[in-house]
Amino acid sequence: MHATPPFPYLREILLFLVLAGVLIPLLRRLRVNQVVGFLAAGTLLGPYGLGGQAGDSPWIAAVTFPELQGVVALAELGVLFLMFMIGLELSAERLWALRRWVFGAGTAQLLASAAAIGGIAAWFGNPWPVAVVLGAVLALSSTAVAMQLLGERRALGTPMGQACFSVLMLQDLAVVPVLVMVGVLADVHRAGSADLASGLGEVASGIGWAFAKATLAVVAIALIGRRVIRPLFRTLARDRQPDVFMALTLLATLSIAGLTAAAGLSMALGALLAGLLLAETEFRHEVEVSIEPFRGLLMGLFFMSVGMGIDPRALLAEPVLLPAAVLGLFAIKAAVLGAVLRAGGLSAGRALEGGLLLGQGGEFAFIVVGVAMIEGLLPARVGQFMLLVVGLSLVATPFAAWLGRALGDRIDHRGRGAGHPPGEAGIAPAGGHVVIAGYGRVGESISRLLDAQGVRWVGLESDAARVAALHAAGAPVWYGNATRADLLVRVRAGEAIAVVLTMDQPASALHALRAIRRVFPTVTVVARSRDEAHAAVLRDEGANVVIPETLEAGLQISAVVLQAAGVPEPVAAGLVDAERERRIGALRG
Repeated sequence: MHATPPFPYLREILLFLVLAGVLIPLLRRLRVNQVVGFLAAGTLLGPYGLGGQAGDSPWIAAVTFPELQGVVALAELGVLFLMFMIGLELSAERLWALRRWVFGAGTAQLLASAAAIGGIAAWFGNPWPVAVVLGAVLALSSTAVAMQLLGERRALGTPMGQACFSVLMLQDLAVVPVLVMVGVLADVHRAGSADLASGLGEVASGIGWAFAKATLAVVAIALIGRRVIRPLFRTLARDRQPDVFMALTLLATLSIAGLTAAAGLSMALGALLAGLLLAETEFRHEVEVSIEPFRGLLMGLFFMSVGMGIDPRALLAEPVLLPAAVLGLFAIKAAVLGAVLRAGGLSAGRALEGGLLLGQGGEFAFIVVGVAMIEGLLPARVGQFMLLVVGLSLVATPFAAWLGRALGDRIDHRGRGAGHPPGEAGIAPAGGHVVIAGYGRVGESISRLLDAQGVRWVGLESDAARVAALHAAGAPVWYGNATRADLLVRVRAGEAIAVVLTMDQPASALHALRAIRRVFPTVTVVARSRDEAHAAVLRDEGANVVIPETLEAGLQISAVVLQAAGVPEPVAAGLVDAERERRIGALRG
């Protein structure tokens, strides 16, 4: 009697964890893009690579993935958490700030790209429902790849990065309508409607009815979720236990995804809604930091599963048509998006860079094309070819992005004498803010003075109840522990005028300072200390300015005593200021 494994696909999970533990550090050391690395690993070890030889050798079977079933389920979780993270970025405030780019540039790119690609598909002899699906699917770009490349280059805060992010947001919102459209087109196709006008009428009415039901479901889930999620997090996050916080995040994501699935919608939409709901709470940044490693691991698994679906032999069978299709996809989308970004105010070089960065097919093409094939809308041969085109375009994206950056720099360098268009500077929010780590009495006093002078600031506080009250009052204070370097990255501490450490606990201030210096070695850090001994420790760890509480208390008392002794107030103030400068100068080292 053979022993059964503890749970299904244990070997595949262990093999992936081994690969992730070895592959991720190796790729970072070699400065190879992680997306390309996981795609290549999936292709090499998948059923079309070495996995196809597993039946001939036991040791090959032990280190490869002969079948996709073992990774597809977990890879789908990666898509869910990708949508969840997108939802966290899609706060109402941010959508409104970028509305011109999201709904203007994003819509223009999607419609123009879909029309161009769909027209070419129809010219190649595909029926009009197939052409419509191919145009809509291939007009979408890869949020996962593009956002990772922008993050690696720290370009998300640039005008080009913000514009590309806005276009990707609109595309992500369009995924669900595209899925609904595929279902309606499949019904039209099965009914044999060859007349374009009547067919489009059926599609429009079907999409309208589906949207009506979807809107009701989404509104109901959003209203209920808003009344449940924030009170739940406020109540249970008081103990500041990371495991409880992670459990609540997973619960919110998967439960809302399950509700949308039960309503006949996609689970990805539910994950997006969960992110949107949490984006409006004070726990947003802490959630991002908590889920980031988990999401990154699952996204790696997703890209490996994509790589496993790429058959290198198909490239040999179609040595001209496949590369031409990939190049054509990049050319069409880069031309369309480049024109849209240029019209929106970006320079010619940055518009070209953004167009090439988003010229690939999107990860959701694998879902939509798969659904279209199951519904009988796409012939298997056409569907498999399109999946290969999308997969190869993902592999080519880092190289296309590098080319776009090089060409964009050269184009802008030639036109630098004329300056950049005036609209370019206003897309990304400028730096120049202050990060207040520890928003107690001292932090609140600092923020009032900054507000009086019009200086932007953001606060971090680990007291959930206090953060809830401040956030409800409109203060930009977020829940989170300032000792977490990832959280400091989220609030863009590296671009701040200064990071102010005001925590009561000396150990907390010290840990936060060390975290800041590991990630942002040059940012100015002003720290509050209990006494001069604590101040000396903080100074040695890299704080630029340290203000001991005992020093200020002593100076204020000295000023009062000097005035009581008959020293004129201006003279007493001068003496106190001189002593303050001497003592603080000594603490600066």
